[in-house]
Amino acid sequence: TFRPQFVFHAAAYKHVPMMENNPSEAILTNVIGTKNIADLSIKYEVDKFVMISTDKAVKPTNIMGASKRIAEIYVQSLHFHNAKALSQRHTRFITTRFGNVLGSNGSVIPRFQKQIEAGGPVTVTHKDIIRYFMTIPEACSLVLEAGCMGYGGEIYIFDMGKPIKIYDLACRMISLAGLKVNQDIKIVETGLRPGEKLYEELLNDKERTIATHHKKIMIAKVQTYEFDEVSKSVDLLKELAESDNNTQLVAQMKLIVPEYRSNNSQWENLDKQE
Repeated sequence: TFRPQFVFHAAAYKHVPMMENNPSEAILTNVIGTKNIADLSIKYEVDKFVMISTDKAVKPTNIMGASKRIAEIYVQSLHFHNAKALSQRHTRFITTRFGNVLGSNGSVIPRFQKQIEAGGPVTVTHKDIIRYFMTIPEACSLVLEAGCMGYGGEIYIFDMGKPIKIYDLACRMISLAGLKVNQDIKIVETGLRPGEKLYEELLNDKERTIATHHKKIMIAKVQTYEFDEVSKSVDLLKELAESDNNTQLVAQMKLIVPEYRSNNSQWENLDKQE
């Protein structure tokens, strides 16, 4: 009815341990959901489609990151396929990749606040775990900027600044509440969750990125794929997800994303079989 000019596709399951236990849901939402919206964007002649991805798509160690990498592959290969096939105006597909957004759904800060208010303990999965953070306004402005500057087919990555140690963040929040760490409020290590990394990668070293006119936005150099092959692979993923055949499904994900290696996960045995 409304034929939008721009689509910002941000819908996804992003909870890492939950997706580790439910690969079919990760595929149906993160991959097939993206395919549905991307295909409809072409049908209704959208000018630009901006997909919101994640740093977890880089060398993924979990289902969630791998599902987002497959979604990236689908929209990028679809863009280049259309650009070749259509001489006239076509939908331009752009991907943006970044880390954690402060205050977003599932963010660590509201969880720490609740734990502090309840008298503790504050739980961290590992003392050395680090993460990149940006604020909601920063994330939104960079997504809009990348959407405007993109010609199509790019995967943009953002300069997320310096990574923050989650343990240090917990200590700071306890201190800001006027309390003492491990006296008033204890910090407890719970162990890495399934699929979780100690650190995330954004590919923001100069060898693997191309600079843009915006100092905080770079283009990732990534392998590109033939759309016909990607389309067949995604159709097979859908079939396996709908039949809830999780072992074959994850094996197929690993074929599509060869750098996907499970970490602290029930799916590690599939890497050993290769």
